[in-house]
Amino acid sequence: QVQLVESGGGLVQAGGSLRLSCAASGRTFSSYAMGWFRQAPGKEREIVAAISWSGGNTYYADSVKGRFTISRDNAKNTVYLQMNSLKPEDTAVYYCAAAPYAHVIVTMGWYDYWGQGTQVTVSS
Repeated sequence: QVQLVESGGGLVQAGGSLRLSCAASGRTFSSYAMGWFRQAPGKEREIVAAISWSGGNTYYADSVKGRFTISRDNAKNTVYLQMNSLKPEDTAVYYCAAAPYAHVIVTMGWYDYWGQGTQVTVSS
């Protein structure tokens, strides 16, 4: 129904910035809430940020609040995660996900569609 492809990951020094993009295709993109998740080696997948289908409401994990910004451009069927002031503990595979709801979704199980993930590595 929805296909998601992440891009923008890479290697960056601590304090640097990256912008992840998630391009969506398939069903109407604007009908889905979107989220970014990450999974570091040996750790469980965790939510990073989420956004309602209108873009009017957002959620951020405490660990990234003030540093990361989620946004979406429904005309481009794309959601972004701007990551600033990156820390080594931000190193993880980052996944884009879509949920068939209008409001912000913070529960991982409610996301039906997932991208393949993109690696973000932050060096000390």
